[in-house]
Amino acid sequence: MKKYTIVGIGELLFDVFPDRKALGGAPTNFAYHCQQLGHEAISVSAIGCDALGEEIKAELQARQLPAILQDTDYPTGTVQVTLSATGSPTYEISEGVAWDHIAFTDELRALAQRTDAVCFGSLAQRHEASRTTILSFLKAMPEGSLRIFDINLRLQYYTRETIHTSLEHADILKLNDEEVPIVARLLGLKGDMEAVCRQVLTDYSLRAVILTRGADGCSIYHEKGSVFHPSACIEVADTVGAGDSFTAGFVSALLARRSHLEAVALATRVAAFVCSHHGAMPTLPSEFRVVEG
Repeated sequence: MKKYTIVGIGELLFDVFPDRKALGGAPTNFAYHCQQLGHEAISVSAIGCDALGEEIKAELQARQLPAILQDTDYPTGTVQVTLSATGSPTYEISEGVAWDHIAFTDELRALAQRTDAVCFGSLAQRHEASRTTILSFLKAMPEGSLRIFDINLRLQYYTRETIHTSLEHADILKLNDEEVPIVARLLGLKGDMEAVCRQVLTDYSLRAVILTRGADGCSIYHEKGSVFHPSACIEVADTVGAGDSFTAGFVSALLARRSHLEAVALATRVAAFVCSHHGAMPTLPSEFRVVEG
């Protein structure tokens, strides 16, 4: 089975918990799990010329995750994370940080031209510099490649324009049940969750819309119908990075020519495993791999 080149582009930071800090950022979580599942995966972001930036380099090297990390004059990003009694996170995200200032370089253009799938979100587009780079990367990718908009709405860091433009450049949208009403309001859509997802699918000519609903399972809407898969019953340690790992499982399986149902089944297993561990980047069981070698 062929390995595909998968990129996660956007925020890269340390999640700072009351008792520890952990490498984080949705695009890097996504890339790390795609690599564990057998593909060639690369994290693209920016860091500061500071101690945290050096720690990030060391962390990625230890995890053997290839990365393009641009050095900037801005501090390395951090997020203060507070967990509820059920493990659900709330965030306080630092502003004016390195990942707000990712530049579209010749190196990134060359990477984009050989990328089979990319995952990007809304958070890293809060600043014009990184937003311009992400859109330039999407435009430079080969025809037929996959552009996954894992929307990841965070605090106030999104606009209608960002969501609309991202959807115009995307092939797949991934969102959760809490994000559907926000997307519906911003885009002027009406109806229940399914109606909103189907309308987005049609309006933006997407290949699929992935709707995750926590304990209530996941639905995939596509031009030929829909697929539902129930959630796994697990004891949750925390849910940080669960959505990113789900996206990684789905995309990795889809590129490996699995069906929508097979892809969502693997994604559910991967996300359940991540939820049962502390942190967004646990080592996945080898049997999850979709590409051997």
